[in-house]
Amino acid sequence: MNGSDPLASKASEKNDPFYNAPATAEHEEQSKEGRGVFDVEGVSMNRTNAIFENPLAGVPKEKLLEDVEKFCRQYGLEDHLDVFRKGALISQNPAQAQYLTELTEDEKAVLRREHTHKWSQPWQLYFLATMCSLAAAVQGMDETVNNGAQAIYLKQLGITTGRFSTSMADNITGLVVGAPYLACAILGCWLTEPLNRYFARRGTIFISCLIAAVASIWEGVANSWVNLFIARFVLGLGIGSKSSTVPVYAAECSPAPIRGALVMMWQMWTAFGIMLGNIMGVAFMSLPDNLSWRLMLGSTVVLPLLVCAQVYLCPESPRWLIQHNKIPKAYESFRVLRPTDLQAARDLYYAHVGVELERKINRGKNFFTMFKELFTVPRNARATLATWIVMFMQQFCGVNVIAYYSTTIFTSSGYSTQQALLASMGTGILNWVFALPAFFTIDTWGRRNLLLFTFPWLSIFLFWSGFSFWIQPSNPTSKKRVAMVTTGMYLFECFYSPGEGPVPFTYSAEAFPLHVREVGMSWATATTWCFNFILSLTWPHLLTTFKPQGAFSWYATWCLIGWVLILLFVPETKALTLEELDQVFSVSTRKHAAYQLRNAAWHFRVWILRQKLEPLPKFYEGAERLAEGE
Repeated sequence: MNGSDPLASKASEKNDPFYNAPATAEHEEQSKEGRGVFDVEGVSMNRTNAIFENPLAGVPKEKLLEDVEKFCRQYGLEDHLDVFRKGALISQNPAQAQYLTELTEDEKAVLRREHTHKWSQPWQLYFLATMCSLAAAVQGMDETVNNGAQAIYLKQLGITTGRFSTSMADNITGLVVGAPYLACAILGCWLTEPLNRYFARRGTIFISCLIAAVASIWEGVANSWVNLFIARFVLGLGIGSKSSTVPVYAAECSPAPIRGALVMMWQMWTAFGIMLGNIMGVAFMSLPDNLSWRLMLGSTVVLPLLVCAQVYLCPESPRWLIQHNKIPKAYESFRVLRPTDLQAARDLYYAHVGVELERKINRGKNFFTMFKELFTVPRNARATLATWIVMFMQQFCGVNVIAYYSTTIFTSSGYSTQQALLASMGTGILNWVFALPAFFTIDTWGRRNLLLFTFPWLSIFLFWSGFSFWIQPSNPTSKKRVAMVTTGMYLFECFYSPGEGPVPFTYSAEAFPLHVREVGMSWATATTWCFNFILSLTWPHLLTTFKPQGAFSWYATWCLIGWVLILLFVPETKALTLEELDQVFSVSTRKHAAYQLRNAAWHFRVWILRQKLEPLPKFYEGAERLAEGE
């Protein structure tokens, strides 16, 4: 997600000279000029893909080999000098690697295989991906296992038994449910940087999962709502740093051709954990009340312990090791994660060059100066606004009302507690199943289009669910009412999971320029957890004051507002180079909004009024012109 470095290009097998073009004079000239590029996300290499300009381009061959020799001598890698020389030559212009006379035929075959068999990787890489997937499942399970448990512990701990006024009971319920997200917003997300600095990626993942395991046991043995609140607050300290670190770790360890797919696993397996949390509610629902909710909450101890046992069997992030000048260890990590030493040397040297460039960019800066740049530099400020919108709407689209309170919502619609737990499990299953389409569409259809398409449906199905409570209100067990409420909530999950589910984290990771990306991601992650807490805290009050009809309508209306905000202020980032993204976010907000209004009007006239109109000019192709004010 964030923090990934470009390591290799992925060329189109049909058209790229990497595969089948002859070594023409034009190719020779391109090689001399050093116009190679690296594909960050591992998608086909063309003018609109996310690529970095190669910092080695244009370096004379003699100078490049001299630099490599100094590098190997400095870090005690003289025994591997030959393979590093070859790796550097490949990095300088990967598209022309097949014509390097320094490479053997076997080495050229290895480079071709990277693209023809991109999933042919060392088993250690998939072991690492499995660990990251389990860590994502920990996250999802921690979020939703409380859904079923709260229907029981609210009574068991005396919160809703008349001990407190209705208003106070609502406050306590929201506070206990939202405690982890309050901790994430005010502490967990901001601890990510120091934890990663001192304990590296694996250490941060280990610590965060250990905190989650301890907090899970604590939740299960809590004897008062105050004790439970503290346990869940501590749980949030682990959630915040884990949610920022695991995607970064996966990105930094993955080879470029499959990096995007492996990083997207975070959202998919978070959805799996959400489903698993709901399943735990069903698994323990038949036990005595005083035991069932404790086992539901305590069941989350298993996955984080598995991650703790597994994480140190994985190699450390090579990029983190490079950043801390542990080059020999970084080389060993790459040798574990890449099929051959040649690929390991190539990726290490290129990553080293990239890190050195970052150091120059960030020289003299600290966290606070970079945070200030998020709002004072116009290009960054537009990215900050766009990421704030998508992260804010990830919560205020109302999804976590269903994730955290669906059991009580189903109970109020006419289900028994057992039936409500089963129905909640259905929302979790749909959340996971419909996350799969995003895996195939987020890089083809685009982030913005997914959001613009799904938000109106989210609004419709929230209105549907809320208004369904007017069906036979005098009948507490109306089958028509519970059927309509359940259908509305299920359909909501079907449209949330491929849209506002995966887009915000992906969008935030790529919208910021490199030198403020980590700070920008901390800001974006803190935003989503902050509003997650606000939603968790306020939902019981909304439900009491406005009844289900008004409470659901509140978030349905926000979905419509969100659609407008995305239309006007959220540019597309799909498959754009960093240079193009700088141009896109350099366009004034007023000009972007004006174009998108014209674009919306054009689509309305063409598809609704069936008028024949000339296509509008493509906005992003004209981004540079618009940025200049022409």
